[in-house]
Amino acid sequence: MTSPRVTPAFVAAYLKEIGVEFVPSVSAEVARVIDERRRGGTRETIVPSTKTTPSTAGALPAETATSGSGLDALRVETLACRRCPLREGAKQVVFGVGNSHARLMFIGEGPGADEDDQGEPFVGAAGKRLNTWIPRLGLARQDVYIANIVKCRPPDNRAPVPEEAGVCVPWLIRQIEIIRPEAICLLGATALRFLLGGEPKITRERGQWREYKGIPVLPTYHPAYILRDPRREDEVFQDMETLKGRLDGR
Repeated sequence: MTSPRVTPAFVAAYLKEIGVEFVPSVSAEVARVIDERRRGGTRETIVPSTKTTPSTAGALPAETATSGSGLDALRVETLACRRCPLREGAKQVVFGVGNSHARLMFIGEGPGADEDDQGEPFVGAAGKRLNTWIPRLGLARQDVYIANIVKCRPPDNRAPVPEEAGVCVPWLIRQIEIIRPEAICLLGATALRFLLGGEPKITRERGQWREYKGIPVLPTYHPAYILRDPRREDEVFQDMETLKGRLDGR
């Protein structure tokens, strides 16, 4: 029996069937690539809808940006992305995890081995350390949203290079626009560099408020760095107190 061809209507019906309450329009390009992958054809590229640089990327359509279920549709697009060589060496795309209406968003560098295995960011040793910081904000892990600059694991856990981040950051920007957090905490120099630009020093910038499209941004150390140098963790605790003060309106 021949399988039905994947069309925009087919994708929309499938998303509704699995419980996605809001289904935005699915482009013919997305449907075509899904169909080719399902049939074992040539793997091709889906280009994110934003073709601008991170600093000038436009807003999402209002119906997507105001709905948490917009993340489900974005996930479908992201999982099909083949624009970057990192996907070839990774087991899976690590999209992001957490509350789709989170007041706070954490952004790290990229998936490691544990994250690549489990498909969720910050589940390894660094994630366990991050989990001890979140309660200092009066929050639980399920209250926040966690993502990374790149969604596929770089070889040997190295930092992503500009070409890789340039391809992947537009997906992250769309996540930010859908979630619309009250604040963002950047974990480490890589997140700071690729979201806000420039060549900032995390030792100088941590604990200092920055801004991204009107959203307050606080950089701090990456949990993996603290695992290597636990003496700096008191500085992170100070940053968590600063962040809590902003969320509490102090």
